[in-house]
Amino acid sequence: MFRIYKHICKCILFSYFCVMSLADNIKNIREEKNLKQIEVATHIGVDKSAYSKIEKGLRSLTVDELQKMAGLFDMTTDQIINFDGKIPKEVVLEDKTAVEQMKLIQQLDDEDKQTILRLIDKMLTNKKFKDFFQKNVATL
Repeated sequence: MFRIYKHICKCILFSYFCVMSLADNIKNIREEKNLKQIEVATHIGVDKSAYSKIEKGLRSLTVDELQKMAGLFDMTTDQIINFDGKIPKEVVLEDKTAVEQMKLIQQLDDEDKQTILRLIDKMLTNKKFKDFFQKNVATL
């Protein structure tokens, strides 16, 4: 009997800490996105007090609510569940120097690097053909 009680207590504690972790993730993401609780509550279709309970870990949220929240946060549900801190900022290559652009490309895994290089090769080949045809059409 004691083993069953001990097992139930472990399950409750595990469930509590998992819910708290998700609740903390949701609160941290909302704050990083500079959103108010009422904005998120309205978007997912609950009142502010119900949403407040979600952030405190006192109320579970439905899959539908989590999906709506992911849409509002511009994240996947997996990113919300496994949130580990700061939301990465968008990387824009256009405002970087050529050296910075190459450093960023070097951070990619090998398959993605090869894809980028193939795209560049294709674009350069297209440019050479375009230049060639424009030059030869002008001589006709």
